[in-house]
Amino acid sequence: MILMDCHTHTQFSVDSEADIELCARRAAELGLAAYAITDHCECNGWHEKAHYPEETWYLCESFDYAKDFENSVSAVTALKEKYAGKMNLICGVELGQILHDTEAAKTVNSDSRVDFIIGSVHQVAGEQDFYFIDYDKLSMNEIYDFLERYFREVYEMSRTDLFDVVGHLTYCLRYMKQRHGIDADISRFDDIIAETFRSLAHNGKGIEINTSGLRQGFGDCFPSLKYVKMFRDLGGEIISFGSDSHTVEDIGANIADGMALAAAAGFTRGAFFRKRKPCFTDIT
Repeated sequence: MILMDCHTHTQFSVDSEADIELCARRAAELGLAAYAITDHCECNGWHEKAHYPEETWYLCESFDYAKDFENSVSAVTALKEKYAGKMNLICGVELGQILHDTEAAKTVNSDSRVDFIIGSVHQVAGEQDFYFIDYDKLSMNEIYDFLERYFREVYEMSRTDLFDVVGHLTYCLRYMKQRHGIDADISRFDDIIAETFRSLAHNGKGIEINTSGLRQGFGDCFPSLKYVKMFRDLGGEIISFGSDSHTVEDIGANIADGMALAAAAGFTRGAFFRKRKPCFTDIT
């Protein structure tokens, strides 16, 4: 089995200190069929802090992601030259909250250096990142309302042309389960998830199997087998794989498990991206 890792972070992500040179060296040592560096770019924090009303500052962990984006893409572009012929290095970005500032998203999409865009929802409109929510203070009705807003925002994002694959669908469950022991039943949202998958398949977009939950205490990939199979059954063809590594050591972590999950769902090939176009490789 030839592995690929298409969701990784480096020093140019606000929540990572992984040296980008060491990351590239590690990916080369692993012999990955494809290695994408996809540093964070949160659209709702694209501008400098002073650009936003002070009363909304608490909603964003950081600001000036335009600078982070340029630093990351410039560094990856230089590394692509250094490793030309030695490694399949992909210049990517994890683009968060696309609907919160579509002009910022369009700027990223128009950059010809970018091969690959993960579209992620880390927070719903008017709320903090799921990481910062104190779920113990919410009733289950409030939690399910929160989750519905998440899945509806992912659906609305799926109708745009501003990304290539949806990142870590069901990320919304990570912290409420890991830190608070709340195991919400998201089957009540299967209809809107199915509509999202139909939209993605129709628009030639994909989803990723994010393996971070397997090593971080969640106990499953994002999303689980049920939803990867649903995507396949509804016409989805593009599936990518990502460790969501924020350290050098986690590059490639559990990717083999993610590929096995994809195969169990009926996929025979996975995708990485070049110049925003999917390139397929067998996974079985």
